Amino acid sequence: MGRLSTELCGIELDSPLIPASGTFGYGYEFAELYDINILGTFSFKGTTRDPRFGNATPRIAETPSGMLNAVGLQNPGTDAVISTELPKLAKVFRKPVMANVSGFSVDDYVESCAKLDKEAQVGWLEVNISCPNVHGGGMSFGTSPESAAEVTREVKKVTAKPVIMKLSPNVTDIAQIARACEAAGADGISLINTLMGMRIDLRRRAPLLANRTGGLSGPAVFPVALRMVWDVYEAVSIPVVGMGGVSSAEDVIEMMLAGACAVEIGSANLRDPFACKKITEELPGVMDSLGITDIKEIIGGAHNG
Repeated sequence: MGRLSTELCGIELDSPLIPASGTFGYGYEFAELYDINILGTFSFKGTTRDPRFGNATPRIAETPSGMLNAVGLQNPGTDAVISTELPKLAKVFRKPVMANVSGFSVDDYVESCAKLDKEAQVGWLEVNISCPNVHGGGMSFGTSPESAAEVTREVKKVTAKPVIMKLSPNVTDIAQIARACEAAGADGISLINTLMGMRIDLRRRAPLLANRTGGLSGPAVFPVALRMVWDVYEAVSIPVVGMGGVSSAEDVIEMMLAGACAVEIGSANLRDPFACKKITEELPGVMDSLGITDIKEIIGGAHNG
Protein backbone atom coordinates (compact mmCIF):
# COMPACT_ATOMS: atom_id res chain seq x y z
CA MET A 1 0.00 0.00 0.00
CA GLY A 2 1.16 3.56 -0.70
CA ARG A 3 1.79 6.56 1.50
CA LEU A 4 -1.90 7.57 1.35
CA SER A 5 -3.15 4.20 2.57
CA THR A 6 -4.96 3.82 5.87
CA GLU A 7 -7.18 1.26 7.56
CA LEU A 8 -10.82 1.44 8.60
CA CYS A 9 -12.17 -1.29 10.86
CA GLY A 10 -9.69 -3.83 9.53
CA ILE A 11 -10.21 -3.00 5.85
CA GLU A 12 -7.37 -1.28 3.99
CA LEU A 13 -8.04 1.89 2.04
CA ASP A 14 -5.81 3.22 -0.76
CA SER A 15 -6.67 6.73 0.41
CA PRO A 16 -8.27 8.29 3.51
CA LEU A 17 -10.73 10.24 1.32
CA ILE A 18 -14.39 9.14 1.40
CA PRO A 19 -17.21 11.12 -0.23
CA ALA A 20 -19.95 11.48 2.37
CA SER A 21 -23.44 10.08 2.13
CA GLY A 22 -25.96 12.27 0.37
CA THR A 23 -23.33 14.06 -1.71
CA PHE A 24 -22.18 11.28 -4.05
CA GLY A 25 -25.35 9.44 -5.03
CA TYR A 26 -24.72 5.74 -5.53
CA GLY A 27 -21.34 6.43 -7.09
CA TYR A 28 -21.86 5.63 -10.75
CA GLU A 29 -23.10 9.17 -11.42
CA PHE A 30 -19.64 10.52 -10.52
CA ALA A 31 -17.93 7.70 -12.41
CA GLU A 32 -19.08 9.46 -15.57
CA LEU A 33 -16.78 12.38 -14.59
CA TYR A 34 -13.63 10.62 -13.32
CA ASP A 35 -12.31 7.25 -12.13
CA ILE A 36 -13.82 7.01 -8.64
CA ASN A 37 -11.46 4.14 -7.82
CA ILE A 38 -8.90 6.80 -6.80
CA LEU A 39 -11.00 7.21 -3.64
CA GLY A 40 -10.60 5.13 -0.51
CA THR A 41 -14.30 4.29 -0.73
CA PHE A 42 -17.51 6.31 -0.57
CA SER A 43 -20.63 6.30 1.57
CA PHE A 44 -23.65 5.89 -0.64
CA LYS A 45 -26.88 7.85 -0.40
CA GLY A 46 -28.75 7.45 2.88
CA THR A 47 -31.00 4.42 2.45
CA THR A 48 -34.15 3.50 4.36
CA ARG A 49 -36.15 0.30 4.46
CA ASP A 50 -38.97 1.75 2.34
CA PRO A 51 -38.74 4.20 -0.58
CA ARG A 52 -38.95 7.88 0.34
CA PHE A 53 -39.74 10.89 -1.79
CA GLY A 54 -38.22 13.22 0.79
CA ASN A 55 -39.35 16.61 2.02
CA ALA A 56 -41.30 19.26 0.17
CA THR A 57 -39.41 21.92 -1.77
CA PRO A 58 -37.56 24.21 -1.40
CA ARG A 59 -35.01 21.92 0.22
CA ILE A 60 -31.77 23.89 -0.19
CA ALA A 61 -30.69 27.33 1.02
CA GLU A 62 -27.35 29.08 0.77
CA THR A 63 -25.62 30.50 3.83
CA PRO A 64 -22.31 32.31 4.36
CA SER A 65 -19.58 29.66 4.07
CA GLY A 66 -22.07 26.84 3.80
CA MET A 67 -25.51 25.61 2.92
CA LEU A 68 -28.70 24.31 4.51
CA ASN A 69 -30.36 21.17 3.22
CA ALA A 70 -33.60 19.46 4.15
CA VAL A 71 -33.76 16.79 1.46
CA GLY A 72 -35.31 14.30 3.87
CA LEU A 73 -33.57 11.07 2.87
CA GLN A 74 -35.05 10.73 -0.61
CA ASN A 75 -34.09 7.23 -1.78
CA PRO A 76 -35.57 4.19 -3.54
CA GLY A 77 -35.50 1.90 -0.49
CA THR A 78 -33.21 -0.94 0.54
CA ASP A 79 -34.54 -3.58 -1.85
CA ALA A 80 -34.20 -1.30 -4.88
CA VAL A 81 -30.68 -0.32 -3.87
CA ILE A 82 -29.71 -3.98 -3.72
CA SER A 83 -31.42 -4.97 -6.98
CA THR A 84 -30.67 -1.87 -9.08
CA GLU A 85 -28.09 0.52 -7.63
CA LEU A 86 -25.39 -1.90 -6.45
CA PRO A 87 -25.23 -3.82 -9.76
CA LYS A 88 -24.72 -0.53 -11.62
CA LEU A 89 -22.04 0.50 -9.13
CA ALA A 90 -20.21 -2.81 -9.50
CA LYS A 91 -19.54 -1.97 -13.14
CA VAL A 92 -17.50 1.13 -12.26
CA PHE A 93 -16.18 0.63 -8.70
CA ARG A 94 -13.97 -2.30 -7.76
CA LYS A 95 -13.63 -1.59 -4.01
CA PRO A 96 -15.88 -2.21 -1.01
CA VAL A 97 -18.48 0.52 -0.59
CA MET A 98 -19.87 2.00 2.63
CA ALA A 99 -23.63 1.50 2.98
CA ASN A 100 -25.31 4.39 4.78
CA VAL A 101 -28.49 3.25 6.52
CA SER A 102 -31.19 5.29 8.24
CA GLY A 103 -34.50 4.39 9.81
CA PHE A 104 -37.54 5.45 11.79
CA SER A 105 -37.51 2.55 14.24
CA VAL A 106 -34.99 0.04 15.54
CA ASP A 107 -36.68 -2.60 13.38
CA ASP A 108 -36.12 -0.42 10.29
CA TYR A 109 -32.39 -0.27 10.96
CA VAL A 110 -32.18 -3.98 11.70
CA GLU A 111 -34.02 -5.05 8.53
CA SER A 112 -32.02 -2.81 6.20
CA CYS A 113 -28.67 -3.66 7.77
CA ALA A 114 -29.39 -7.40 7.70
CA LYS A 115 -30.12 -7.24 3.97
CA LEU A 116 -27.17 -5.01 3.06
CA ASP A 117 -24.79 -7.08 5.20
CA LYS A 118 -25.29 -9.95 2.74
CA GLU A 119 -24.12 -7.88 -0.25
CA ALA A 120 -20.56 -8.71 -1.33
CA GLN A 121 -19.70 -5.15 -2.36
CA VAL A 122 -20.72 -3.65 0.99
CA GLY A 123 -17.65 -3.32 3.18
CA TRP A 124 -19.06 -1.29 6.07
CA LEU A 125 -22.46 -0.32 7.40
CA GLU A 126 -22.59 3.36 8.34
CA VAL A 127 -25.66 3.57 10.58
CA ASN A 128 -27.04 7.09 10.50
CA ILE A 129 -28.61 7.98 13.84
CA SER A 130 -28.07 11.66 13.17
CA CYS A 131 -30.22 12.95 10.32
CA PRO A 132 -31.83 16.27 11.36
CA ASN A 133 -34.14 16.56 8.37
CA VAL A 134 -36.74 13.86 8.97
CA HIS A 135 -39.56 13.59 11.46
CA GLY A 136 -40.07 10.67 13.79
CA GLY A 137 -36.65 9.08 13.41
CA GLY A 138 -33.08 9.71 12.38
CA MET A 139 -31.58 12.18 14.81
CA SER A 140 -33.85 11.15 17.70
CA PHE A 141 -31.84 7.95 18.08
CA GLY A 142 -28.55 9.83 18.17
CA THR A 143 -29.39 12.34 20.89
CA SER A 144 -29.72 9.77 23.69
CA PRO A 145 -26.93 7.40 24.79
CA GLU A 146 -29.50 4.73 25.55
CA SER A 147 -31.20 4.95 22.15
CA ALA A 148 -27.88 5.07 20.31
CA ALA A 149 -26.72 2.00 22.19
CA GLU A 150 -29.98 0.16 21.46
CA VAL A 151 -29.70 0.69 17.70
CA THR A 152 -26.04 -0.33 17.79
CA ARG A 153 -26.71 -3.47 19.81
CA GLU A 154 -29.61 -4.66 17.65
CA VAL A 155 -27.82 -3.99 14.35
CA LYS A 156 -24.75 -5.87 15.54
CA LYS A 157 -26.90 -8.94 16.19
CA VAL A 158 -27.72 -9.28 12.49
CA THR A 159 -24.46 -8.17 10.86
CA ALA A 160 -21.01 -9.62 10.38
CA LYS A 161 -19.49 -6.57 8.70
CA PRO A 162 -18.08 -3.53 10.54
CA VAL A 163 -20.75 -1.21 11.91
CA ILE A 164 -19.88 2.50 12.03
CA MET A 165 -22.32 4.68 13.95
CA LYS A 166 -22.79 8.16 12.47
CA LEU A 167 -23.38 10.71 15.22
CA SER A 168 -25.23 13.99 15.47
CA PRO A 169 -23.52 17.20 16.61
CA ASN A 170 -26.85 18.45 17.96
CA VAL A 171 -26.16 17.10 21.45
CA THR A 172 -24.61 18.36 24.68
CA ASP A 173 -21.91 15.68 24.99
CA ILE A 174 -21.07 13.79 21.79
CA ALA A 175 -18.32 11.80 23.55
CA GLN A 176 -20.95 10.26 25.83
CA ILE A 177 -22.95 9.09 22.80
CA ALA A 178 -19.79 7.65 21.22
CA ARG A 179 -18.90 5.74 24.39
CA ALA A 180 -22.41 4.27 24.54
CA CYS A 181 -22.10 3.06 20.94
CA GLU A 182 -18.70 1.53 21.60
CA ALA A 183 -19.97 -0.26 24.69
CA ALA A 184 -22.86 -1.67 22.63
CA GLY A 185 -20.46 -3.16 20.08
CA ALA A 186 -19.87 -0.47 17.42
CA ASP A 187 -16.77 -1.08 15.31
CA GLY A 188 -16.28 2.61 14.51
CA ILE A 189 -17.72 6.10 14.86
CA SER A 190 -18.27 8.69 12.13
CA LEU A 191 -19.01 12.35 12.81
CA ILE A 192 -20.37 14.90 12.36
CA ASN A 193 -23.64 15.11 10.53
CA THR A 194 -25.09 18.56 9.90
CA LEU A 195 -25.95 21.19 12.50
CA MET A 196 -29.54 22.37 12.80
CA GLY A 197 -30.16 25.77 11.23
CA MET A 198 -32.65 27.89 9.32
CA ARG A 199 -33.05 30.95 7.09
CA ILE A 200 -35.99 33.34 6.70
CA ASP A 201 -37.25 34.74 3.41
CA LEU A 202 -37.43 38.49 4.05
CA ARG A 203 -40.11 39.13 1.43
CA ARG A 204 -42.40 36.32 2.48
CA ARG A 205 -41.48 36.69 6.17
CA ALA A 206 -41.45 32.94 6.45
CA PRO A 207 -38.83 30.18 6.68
CA LEU A 208 -37.02 29.74 3.38
CA LEU A 209 -37.07 25.94 3.61
CA ALA A 210 -40.39 24.12 3.39
CA ASN A 211 -39.20 21.95 6.28
CA ARG A 212 -38.54 25.16 8.29
CA THR A 213 -35.16 23.89 9.49
CA GLY A 214 -32.32 22.15 7.69
CA GLY A 215 -28.86 20.79 8.24
CA LEU A 216 -25.99 23.28 8.03
CA SER A 217 -22.88 22.00 6.25
CA GLY A 218 -19.84 23.49 4.55
CA PRO A 219 -16.67 25.27 5.74
CA ALA A 220 -18.61 27.10 8.48
CA VAL A 221 -18.99 23.88 10.50
CA PHE A 222 -15.39 22.67 10.18
CA PRO A 223 -14.11 23.99 13.53
CA VAL A 224 -17.08 22.41 15.33
CA ALA A 225 -16.54 19.09 13.56
CA LEU A 226 -12.82 19.15 14.32
CA ARG A 227 -13.45 19.72 18.03
CA MET A 228 -15.94 16.87 18.17
CA VAL A 229 -13.62 14.46 16.34
CA TRP A 230 -10.94 15.39 18.88
CA ASP A 231 -13.29 14.72 21.81
CA VAL A 232 -14.51 11.38 20.45
CA TYR A 233 -10.97 10.21 19.63
CA GLU A 234 -10.07 10.72 23.29
CA ALA A 235 -13.26 9.00 24.48
CA VAL A 236 -13.18 5.73 22.51
CA SER A 237 -10.67 3.15 21.32
CA ILE A 238 -12.43 2.27 18.05
CA PRO A 239 -11.69 4.01 14.71
CA VAL A 240 -13.06 7.49 14.09
CA VAL A 241 -14.09 8.84 10.67
CA GLY A 242 -14.10 12.65 10.59
CA MET A 243 -16.27 14.89 8.44
CA GLY A 244 -17.90 18.30 8.45
CA GLY A 245 -16.84 21.20 6.26
CA VAL A 246 -13.77 19.48 4.82
CA SER A 247 -12.87 21.22 1.57
CA SER A 248 -9.08 21.00 1.12
CA ALA A 249 -6.11 18.70 1.54
CA GLU A 250 -5.06 20.79 4.53
CA ASP A 251 -8.46 20.12 6.14
CA VAL A 252 -7.91 16.39 5.66
CA ILE A 253 -4.56 16.57 7.45
CA GLU A 254 -6.11 18.59 10.27
CA MET A 255 -8.92 16.07 10.73
CA MET A 256 -6.43 13.20 10.89
CA LEU A 257 -4.25 15.02 13.41
CA ALA A 258 -7.39 15.39 15.54
CA GLY A 259 -7.88 11.62 15.45
CA ALA A 260 -9.65 10.59 12.24
CA CYS A 261 -8.28 7.52 10.46
CA ALA A 262 -10.31 8.46 7.38
CA VAL A 263 -12.08 11.64 6.27
CA GLU A 264 -15.43 12.08 4.56
CA ILE A 265 -16.01 15.01 2.22
CA GLY A 266 -19.59 16.19 1.86
CA SER A 267 -20.96 19.49 0.58
CA ALA A 268 -17.73 20.26 -1.29
CA ASN A 269 -18.93 17.63 -3.81
CA LEU A 270 -22.10 19.64 -4.37
CA ARG A 271 -20.17 22.83 -5.10
CA ASP A 272 -17.64 21.07 -7.32
CA PRO A 273 -18.19 17.47 -8.48
CA PHE A 274 -14.41 17.14 -8.94
CA ALA A 275 -13.65 18.17 -5.32
CA CYS A 276 -12.58 14.73 -4.12
CA LYS A 277 -10.43 14.18 -7.21
CA LYS A 278 -8.70 17.53 -6.70
CA ILE A 279 -8.09 16.93 -2.99
CA THR A 280 -6.74 13.45 -3.74
CA GLU A 281 -4.29 14.91 -6.24
CA GLU A 282 -3.26 17.75 -3.90
CA LEU A 283 -2.77 15.64 -0.78
CA PRO A 284 0.73 14.25 -1.56
CA GLY A 285 2.10 17.76 -2.16
CA VAL A 286 0.64 19.05 1.09
CA MET A 287 2.12 16.06 2.90
CA ASP A 288 5.52 16.84 1.38
CA SER A 289 5.31 20.47 2.52
CA LEU A 290 4.60 19.31 6.07
CA GLY A 291 7.22 16.57 6.14
CA ILE A 292 4.68 13.73 6.24
CA THR A 293 5.86 10.54 4.55
CA ASP A 294 3.05 8.18 5.58
CA ILE A 295 -0.44 9.50 6.31
CA LYS A 296 -1.20 6.74 8.84
CA GLU A 297 1.54 8.10 11.09
CA ILE A 298 -0.30 11.36 11.78
CA ILE A 299 -3.61 9.89 13.06
CA GLY A 300 -4.22 11.52 16.43
CA GLY A 301 -0.84 13.22 16.20
CA ALA A 302 -2.01 16.53 17.66
CA HIS A 303 -2.89 14.77 20.92
CA ASN A 304 0.78 14.12 21.58
CA GLY A 305 1.78 17.78 21.53
